[in-house]
Amino acid sequence: MRKLLAAALILAFSLNIANLHAEPANLIELRGAKTAGGLLIGKTAPSNQVKLNDQTLKVSAEGIVVFGFERDAQGVQTLTIELADGTQYQQLIELTPREYQIDRVEGVPQRTVTPDPEQVARARKEAAAVWQARQTQTDDLHFLTPVVAPAEGRISGVYGSQRIFNGEPRNPHFGLDVAAPTGTPVKVVWPGEVVFADPDLFYSGGTIIVNHGFGVTTTYIHLSAVDVEVGQQLEQGDVIGAIGATGRATGPHLDWRVNWGNVRLDPALVLEHFEQPIF
Repeated sequence: MRKLLAAALILAFSLNIANLHAEPANLIELRGAKTAGGLLIGKTAPSNQVKLNDQTLKVSAEGIVVFGFERDAQGVQTLTIELADGTQYQQLIELTPREYQIDRVEGVPQRTVTPDPEQVARARKEAAAVWQARQTQTDDLHFLTPVVAPAEGRISGVYGSQRIFNGEPRNPHFGLDVAAPTGTPVKVVWPGEVVFADPDLFYSGGTIIVNHGFGVTTTYIHLSAVDVEVGQQLEQGDVIGAIGATGRATGPHLDWRVNWGNVRLDPALVLEHFEQPIF
């Protein structure tokens, strides 16, 4: 009995291996940066199922899939495409390594880098509301529209950079900072729906989050004016607010962010790869 069971298990394993193939070049077409912080948009047959490592990805009626990689993602990632007949193909995505700017600052008075307990409680409550807004899931494909920059100005901060105060690492920076005078208009980079709007968060001040579909959202931070409300439908290029220095900011600038769900992506890579039609 044991020999029969062992033989059955070996046969099942062999069949599974035989069903897994290297992915043909034309099975899925990918656009974007294959690196940490990169947003990737793919196109495959609508009947295919797609997984990134162990995560099942949503496939649109047009065969569009979207995903991205965290700041510290590295190494080889596995994309699995399963056809309607159950045949599975794999494509390995080797992420290009990245280096980030790290600034070490010593001798900073502790009171200036550590909020008091009341401020911490407020910030946590606000962070929960922001997290909830980013859970919005719709079937929109607005991120297929060629992206536009949200504001004009000097780039004063980049994705992935990090400061270490008195030996204690702060959270990395997850946005692209555009420095410009207070009142400079801020535009939405893709069409979408406003899912969060608040003029006064502790850390980020005036904050707007716009949903673009399939878990893709953009966030606009430190605004001096918030000129939209939750539920409002936006066309690309609509003015949604104005640059400011609200929240924990040292000068007027826009902190622009891009998310895929809870994965924080590099806006500079979005601008680099998606300013032209994608497919």
